[in-house]
Amino acid sequence: MSEPAQFSYRASGMSFAALAWGPADGPLALCLHGYPDTAWTWRHLGPALGARGWRVVAPFMRGYAPTDLAPDGCYQIGALARDANEAHAALGGDARAVLIGHDWGATAAYTAGALAPSLWRRVVTLAIPPPALLLPPTSSRAVAARLPIAARQLRFSWYMFYQQLPGISERSLDRLIPRLWADWSPGYDGREDIARVFDSIGEPVRRTAALRYYRALMQPWYRSREYAPEQRRVFSLPSSPVLYMHGIDDGCLQPAYAAGAGAVLAPGSEVELVPHAGHFLALEQPEFVNERIAGFIEQRL
Repeated sequence: MSEPAQFSYRASGMSFAALAWGPADGPLALCLHGYPDTAWTWRHLGPALGARGWRVVAPFMRGYAPTDLAPDGCYQIGALARDANEAHAALGGDARAVLIGHDWGATAAYTAGALAPSLWRRVVTLAIPPPALLLPPTSSRAVAARLPIAARQLRFSWYMFYQQLPGISERSLDRLIPRLWADWSPGYDGREDIARVFDSIGEPVRRTAALRYYRALMQPWYRSREYAPEQRRVFSLPSSPVLYMHGIDDGCLQPAYAAGAGAVLAPGSEVELVPHAGHFLALEQPEFVNERIAGFIEQRL
């Protein structure tokens, strides 16, 4: 059960390579990875849920080999959300389906769940707080309260600005990606994961694809009106219950952002800060994370 099946499916006019665990007729659990990572980040959760009867499918996100490069060159959040929602039909999802995402996959999961709540009975997000919490506050009191967090986060987020630079940032990924893993999950040995990242985005065009996720976030000319319906929901939240988990030692996005999450998520949602875990918490604390996710998605099946 631990070794995944490997297959492909079509969604958004592309071929997606994917790993799969569990019975083919089980309820769908679609698992989306982030950066700099691959579908193998779910190698602990996949077999754990598969053994419980779930059909776990973890695609390589658009641009990450062996999935296709985006034919339109778009890697904006709206495109990622469309990929997720189209995967529901492509994979035979039904009313039992759940959506699980980490990092960029979590961002896509918030948007996909907000746009099509009927597709995803429950949503799980790892390491990314509800996007509304990342918006600038509107009151002077809120500004004062969040200013220290925002100032510290700017230091954490330097890489996002650096990766806007075409060419230079692509060429530096051999040094940058190992540094990010070390900074984001202190003490975790990510060598196996990093090797798989470079297997997936080793080619220059693949490196550019991975970095365009960030460039589309900050530079509007990297976005297309084709995904306007999804893009309009980027700061929205699913109406279905969400389990949001964040590692206490996360060096990418501060766990302090989790403080207000419970107040903005839908009824039935839960927030979990995971001790002894950084950004890649599903790899660092797999037994805890697996059990927590399984308990949440199996409520009221």
